[in-house]
Amino acid sequence: MNKIFKFVIVAGLIFISVTCNKNTSEDDSFIDDEPPLSNDAFMSSRYYNPVIDHNCPDPSVIDDRDRTGYFYIYSTQNGTSGTPNCVYLPVYRSKDLVTWEFIADAFGPDRPQWREGSRMWAPDINYINGKYVLYYSLGIWEESYQSASGVAVSDSPTGPFEDIGMIVGFENTGVWNSIDANFVDTGDGKFLFWGSFGINSGIWAIELNDDGLAIKSGAEKTYIGANNMEGTYVHKRPDGYYYIFTSKGSCCSGKESTYHVVVARSKEILGPYESPTGKPLTDSDYDYTVLHSSADNIFRGTGHNAEFIRDDSGQDWMPYHSYWSGNGYNDRSLNIDKVFWKEDGWPYFEGKSPSVSGEGPKWRK
Repeated sequence: MNKIFKFVIVAGLIFISVTCNKNTSEDDSFIDDEPPLSNDAFMSSRYYNPVIDHNCPDPSVIDDRDRTGYFYIYSTQNGTSGTPNCVYLPVYRSKDLVTWEFIADAFGPDRPQWREGSRMWAPDINYINGKYVLYYSLGIWEESYQSASGVAVSDSPTGPFEDIGMIVGFENTGVWNSIDANFVDTGDGKFLFWGSFGINSGIWAIELNDDGLAIKSGAEKTYIGANNMEGTYVHKRPDGYYYIFTSKGSCCSGKESTYHVVVARSKEILGPYESPTGKPLTDSDYDYTVLHSSADNIFRGTGHNAEFIRDDSGQDWMPYHSYWSGNGYNDRSLNIDKVFWKEDGWPYFEGKSPSVSGEGPKWRK
């Protein structure tokens, strides 16, 4: 047999063997069978918090690079309803998580108003079955029992979004202040987490239909967390745990805000969620804090974090809002910070407080 032909056969068998025996996991980004890339393989920009220095509360982020080449962040209504400059659901985009530009109002003046006199709060953006699916809250500050969450769909991350209507509210769940929705796809089912402060509220979860647009027939809600927390985000790790991040304290009092981020975890999507010492998230005094205000008061009321984004070097980043001394604590700006993970799986932030600046996320050149 020709020597060259023999070599090709042997090389092919070796390649097949290596490929078939490659390790797999629920998150392939944690498996590194190749030598790590050198720093020369990445590019990054230095960030300075806040990365959006004007009102950008209750953010939600989506990594849409595979489709449009951008990250998009959505935030709570900016401005007074009915005024010319009001942006009802602001949408920003970025190439690197550091430099952002305002790009659209996801709804505009024709926003959903099935709750008369409400404002648009706390969006949650997702890509489900080929559609951009946007959960949003219609909030009424003075009548929180009426506050509820709806869902809308679009073929584009910038809209226009077609409103489907209410998905959770006191009419169909019995939960007051049904805001701050967070969609979670476990692979075995799709779930919605929601809820906030106040009597008959708290953090709840329920299973959805496969398209994410309605509660699954026969599904029952599950009590997840106490009624003095809100702004839920659930993050699944390769260790098999679901980590739930929520915010406690006063959200909206400028420099006096005490908002801070706590975390709990569970092996099951519907809990129970507990602290490292086994304290349940349903206890009102739960306070396993991972992020709080700056000791020097540069940033106050740090909370309501968005989804985590992993950069190309494997580092996790968390967007969240805070009041900033640079604008007199007049509105909630957008920060980003690195998320680190301990050997026992629990997350932490350096100093438990916001950074002022640092090397930004790394992206392949």
